Amino acid sequence: MADAELQLLGTRGCHLCEEAEQMLARAAAARGVRWQYLDVAEDDALLARYGERIPVLRAVSGEIGWPFSLLDVLRLAERNQD
Repeated sequence: MADAELQLLGTRGCHLCEEAEQMLARAAAARGVRWQYLDVAEDDALLARYGERIPVLRAVSGEIGWPFSLLDVLRLAERNQD
């Protein structure tokens, strides 16, 4: 996953994805969680797998689908560091 602990899978114009981005920005500010945004519309494989499920947050240790909370984000980031 390169330097990012988490990947947020979404697409532009998705209001739920925007909410998830804001939540990840708070996690980054509060706890230094590193994340990156991947637009599923730019990758056929991601679109086929996640297109109807976005936003999805994934890490090496697993993935969680919407709805998720800030606590869920922090737990996934923590599990990813183990």
